[in-house]
Amino acid sequence: MKFELKFIILFFVIMSLVAFIMYFIDKRKAIKKKWRIPEATLLTVSFLGGSFGAFAAMKAFRHKTQHAKFYITVPIMLILHIAAIAFAVYKLW
Repeated sequence: MKFELKFIILFFVIMSLVAFIMYFIDKRKAIKKKWRIPEATLLTVSFLGGSFGAFAAMKAFRHKTQHAKFYITVPIMLILHIAAIAFAVYKLW
C-alpha cells in the first residue's frame, strides 16, 4: 500500500476519532446542562473527514438525531467520504 493511501486512511481515522469524542463530550454536557460545543463546530469536524465517527456517535449516543441538519448532512458527508476513499484506493493502490 502506498504512503499516500496510508496517509489518507490515517487522516480519516484520526478525524473520525476526534468527531466521535466531540459528539460524546457534547452529549455529556447536554445531559449536565453545561456549555455545549457549537453545532457548526461539530458539522465542520464531520465535513473535514470525521463523518464516520460523527455518524457512529449519533447512533451510539442518540445525539443530534432529531436535528435535520445533522441527520441529513452527516450521512451525505459519510457517502462522499466513502466515495473519496474508494477513489483514492482505485487510483493509488
